[in-house]
Amino acid sequence: MALETLKKLGEELYAKLHLPTYPVAVTYIKSEDEIPQQALRPSAMGQKMALCQAFTNARSWGAHTAMTEKDNFCVPSSAMHKWINVTDEEFVESQVRQGWHIDRQAEMNRLAVFNSLFAGEEGRKRLETMQSRMGFVCSPLQNALMEPDTILVFGNGIHMTHLIQALCYDYTSPVFAAFEGFGESCAKGGLLPFVTGRPQVVLPGMGDRAFAGIAPDELAIGIPAPMFPKMMEHMFKSGGLMNIGMPFKTMMPSGMSESITPGFAYLRGRAEKNK
Repeated sequence: MALETLKKLGEELYAKLHLPTYPVAVTYIKSEDEIPQQALRPSAMGQKMALCQAFTNARSWGAHTAMTEKDNFCVPSSAMHKWINVTDEEFVESQVRQGWHIDRQAEMNRLAVFNSLFAGEEGRKRLETMQSRMGFVCSPLQNALMEPDTILVFGNGIHMTHLIQALCYDYTSPVFAAFEGFGESCAKGGLLPFVTGRPQVVLPGMGDRAFAGIAPDELAIGIPAPMFPKMMEHMFKSGGLMNIGMPFKTMMPSGMSESITPGFAYLRGRAEKNK
C-alpha cells in the first residue's frame, strides 16, 4: 500500500465529508531511530504532553508529533501500550488512587476485559506486537511522514454514520465497540485498530476532553490503515440514491408509505402474503 495513495485518499476524505479537522495517520515505531526529523518530540524541549494531545496537534494544527513514554505525562496510557514495565497490581493501584470506579474490584474487572485481548494464540501475537513497539508518530494523513498503521478520524454523528456505512458496506468486518469513558482516542482510536485489525468507534473520554480540547459533540473512529482504500471506494454507496450524502439530506415529508424504497415495498408485500 503506497503512502502517496493513502495521502491522496486522506485529502479526498477531508473534502468529501467536510470534516472539521484532518484525518490522523498513526504509525507505531519499534525504536527512536524511526522518528523522522520533522516530527516534534516534547521531551526534546524539556516538556511532556498526552497522547490525545498529539492527535490534536496533527488534526487541528497539521503538526507531526512523536510520542514515547519519555514524552507522555499520561503514565496509565504508556502502561496500556506496554511502553513501560508495570505489573497488573501496580496498574490497578494507580487507577484505584484516581477514583474512576467504585472500588478495587471494579478496576480489576476493567483490566480483565483489556487483558482478554491477549488470550489464546491470536492474543499472544497481539501482545508481542504491542511489546515490540515503544511509541508512535502521528501526522495529518494528507502530509503523513510514514505509512500509517491506524487512521483516526474525528467528526460529528453524520460523519461517523458515513464512515461506518462505508466500512460495513461489504459486511466482511462489521464495526463493534465497547465504551468506558477513559483511554478512548489513544487506546481504542489508535492502538486497538492496529493490534486487532478491526475498526473502533471512539466516544472521547476524560483525558480527551480535559487535555486534548475535544469538543462536546465530537466523536471519532479508528480505522486499520489496510481497510482505508476499500472504505473510500465504498463511501456514499450505501442505499444508492437514498444515501444521505454530504451535505446530508433529511426526508421528513408527510404522507410517506412503504413505496419510498423497493426494500420496504417488498417486505410489506411479503408480510401481507404471509398473514
